[in-house]
Amino acid sequence: MQTKRYLAELLESAGISINGSRPWDMQLHQEQLLNDVLTRGNLALGEGYMRGDWDSERLDEFFYRVLRADLGSHIKPARFFWHHLKARLLNLQSRARAFQVGQHHYDLGNRLYQAMLDERMVYTCGYWHRADNLAAAQRDKLELICRKLQLRPGMKVLDIGCGWGSFMKYAAEHYGVRCVGITVSKAQVELGEKLCTGLPIEFRLKDYREISETFDAVVSIGMFEHVGQKNYAEFMQVAARSLKEDGLFLLHTIGRNRDVRGTDPWINRYIFPNGELPCLAHIDAASRKHFSAEDVHNFGADYDRTLMAWYHNFERNWESISDAYDDTFKRMWSYYLQSCAGAFRARDLQLWQWVFSKNGVEGGYHRPQLD
Repeated sequence: MQTKRYLAELLESAGISINGSRPWDMQLHQEQLLNDVLTRGNLALGEGYMRGDWDSERLDEFFYRVLRADLGSHIKPARFFWHHLKARLLNLQSRARAFQVGQHHYDLGNRLYQAMLDERMVYTCGYWHRADNLAAAQRDKLELICRKLQLRPGMKVLDIGCGWGSFMKYAAEHYGVRCVGITVSKAQVELGEKLCTGLPIEFRLKDYREISETFDAVVSIGMFEHVGQKNYAEFMQVAARSLKEDGLFLLHTIGRNRDVRGTDPWINRYIFPNGELPCLAHIDAASRKHFSAEDVHNFGADYDRTLMAWYHNFERNWESISDAYDDTFKRMWSYYLQSCAGAFRARDLQLWQWVFSKNGVEGGYHRPQLD
């Protein structure tokens, strides 16, 4: 009873009740879960949700309130010490491990992502400044990146972490550029080549550290989250050696407000193995030897709307893919999308676009606007 009383009081401080009537309240089906949460934190919370030990009609709002109230600071499981120690001592994103996230996450099945994403298959934050739907938000994001890179016909562009080629396809069709895309996912290459048929686009299944040619512009959209602190300096070195002297490099990445090693244990085990989110200081320290930072643009709040749009697509289209996944996977994926939406809504996570040049843009760099 003491555990339940303690956690109930903690949740009440965030405006959440156990077995309450509001959409974001926790509906508890197995009381043993509460002891497990005190022992194993969010790993237990996520696994309990996957098993059906608890529910919430609005998981996104549940996590928004939990994170906004910083309830995690009151629960510090001792057994996570090794999880954080590994992130400090080991290079969890080494070349030998580079393809693990591709196999675990991005190779889950193209049908899953086709059911969840927009028609362009963009699996990164949309730009909702003037958009009122997911397709428009993703189109505007791609257009904004092209303008930030100052693309012109005939340029050759490198996309580090190219996914299914959404940016390359847009840039080739609208700006007349040639593109080379790097990914660690076989499934992305397979579908991406079909989606980009007839365009001057090349997919390469390889680690970013193997790049050995130069380009007019370099972009990396939503891949830096898999690089890891021990490799930030090498990543920037690769981007610099791949970029011509007068070119621009755009880095689009999720980030944290503070320096935290590793990632959430549940996310690490079930969604993105070996991931690690940077803070602003990490990117600055890793890039300053090679680049001049021309622009930093934060639109992290837009990821909330993007994730919720993905979640609604996933729910709406579940029956079309349910033959390939079980109910535990459905609960896991719903937890992933909604918990992340809540984190961005609480401003616990950010989304940055950095624009770099090698020597400083003569006359200054001016961030472009959409019409």
